Amino acid sequence: MGRIISIVNQKGGVGKTTTSINLGAYLSHFGKSVLLVDLDPQSNATSGLGVSRDLDRGVYEVLAGPHSFKDVLAKTNHDNYLLAPSTSSLAGANVEFVSLDRREFRLYDNLLEVKNDFDYIIIDCPPSLGLLTLNGLTAADQILIPVQAEYFALEGLGQLVETIGLIKENLKPELDILGVVLTMYDSRFKLANDVLRELYSYFSSKIFRSVIPRSVRLSEAPSYGQSILQYNPKSKGAKAYERLAREFLHLTENSYGN
Repeated sequence: MGRIISIVNQKGGVGKTTTSINLGAYLSHFGKSVLLVDLDPQSNATSGLGVSRDLDRGVYEVLAGPHSFKDVLAKTNHDNYLLAPSTSSLAGANVEFVSLDRREFRLYDNLLEVKNDFDYIIIDCPPSLGLLTLNGLTAADQILIPVQAEYFALEGLGQLVETIGLIKENLKPELDILGVVLTMYDSRFKLANDVLRELYSYFSSKIFRSVIPRSVRLSEAPSYGQSILQYNPKSKGAKAYERLAREFLHLTENSYGN
């Protein structure tokens, strides 16, 4: 059965979508079958993998019905790597889904149909703690949190951890934080190292050793609809995500007893 990993941070601009796209690309490169679910109405993961945002149906039409994930899956430029795209319709979901049955479990319920078809399902959650993100958390087996190496990075992190705790207490007791990955890191700046030390004191053993650097190539790749593996596999950003994917595989496969 596939493992569902939600990539979450309610703060925008922390490298959440970049991590979702490129982690998925390297996992598929290592022979894993991967589905990336773009749960963000901004559709950046969709366009970042070269898939049009102007589609008739996507994740919204699955969550609202009557479509299933098998109806909306789109191919990417990587073997064994599929996308459940976001469309503009998803923007109203936080309001429209409030009255639906099992509103917190719409994503979970629909992913059950395809969970066995993939080794990993990665959910790129929106930068908020609204109903869509709540669906992303309740659908997940584990959570990966990207944190930017800047001053305001730690603000709101406590709120996210508190939200995860409430979900564990009330909706999904088995939900677990896989780890925190530091993004946009530049070792030349004292502040970046201060943030890293602060994260270690806050999360102790939950910090990924693989750190994602600031990289122009990482910023450029989505505008070409490509992962960094396609766009510039020799860049420092590509090497960082390759290391992260290897560490991710080690942690997830060991945690599941494989």
